[in-house]
Amino acid sequence: MPEEAKTRVAFLGLGHMGGPMAVNLVKAGYDVIGFDVVPAALDAAREHGIPVAASAPETIPGAEIVLTMFPSGQHVLDAYRGANGEPGLLAAAAPNTMFLDCSTINVDEAREAARLALDAGHRSVDAPVSGGVVGAEAGTLTFMVGALPEDFETVRPLFDVMGKRAVLCGEHGAGQAAKVCNNLILGVSMIAVSEAFVLGEKLGLTHQALFDVASAASGQCWALTTNCPVPGPVPTSPANRDYQPGFAGALMAKDLRLALNALQSTGVAARMGPLASEIYDAFAAEGGAGRDFSGIITDIRDKSGQ
Repeated sequence: MPEEAKTRVAFLGLGHMGGPMAVNLVKAGYDVIGFDVVPAALDAAREHGIPVAASAPETIPGAEIVLTMFPSGQHVLDAYRGANGEPGLLAAAAPNTMFLDCSTINVDEAREAARLALDAGHRSVDAPVSGGVVGAEAGTLTFMVGALPEDFETVRPLFDVMGKRAVLCGEHGAGQAAKVCNNLILGVSMIAVSEAFVLGEKLGLTHQALFDVASAASGQCWALTTNCPVPGPVPTSPANRDYQPGFAGALMAKDLRLALNALQSTGVAARMGPLASEIYDAFAAEGGAGRDFSGIITDIRDKSGQ
């Protein structure tokens, strides 16, 4: 067992993504102790061999790396600083602890989290992920990393366990910047692919015929060839299991809101991004929150009179 496999990791946030990621670290020999505010997540963690603590601060003593996987930037900042009478993680950690945040949050929030960590005498890496629950379970995630080069090298062994690729995108906040740009592309492209399939249905094309053409032509993209929104052409896509995620519509709506925040703060003259955010907000609010984001095709089909 390599020496780094004995590293103690405090893993906070053991949900649909964090749970499988923590399991893979345990399987690789890391000394993991976890916590989540949701009792069901703690039960699932125990069943998979992850030791759990009674509170977030209790995971910190002895931890060399504190990994967070939270729903929002406010959760990250509150955990770092302390909130609701609970001590902050930064104050509880030994000097020079590595704080590795794998949440998907606003770029400005990621930079603020890094500033807080550095001011407290620690190290900081932001590393949001792409690949969904399937990638988390299989250990094939892609990490988009914002960090100093030496800090990236420190946590790279964890990325090698939890994923298949890690890209150093720049300094603090750059990982989140890459994530929102990537998911802006993904959200817009899934809507376009879905609209094209509904148009094809109206014009008498079979799903397979359209897929065979577009997947080998200029319309080729991940939303088509991997997460195809219609059943059949890609047997592993969520469309073949009644749009069970996958990557849920609520998460796409959240990520597009983050992209919209970034677009507005930078003054980019974007039109497709804001529209995609509006479309996925409505999809999530109207029953699509727990369905795969490719289920947007059903909404388009319904509103097209089919």
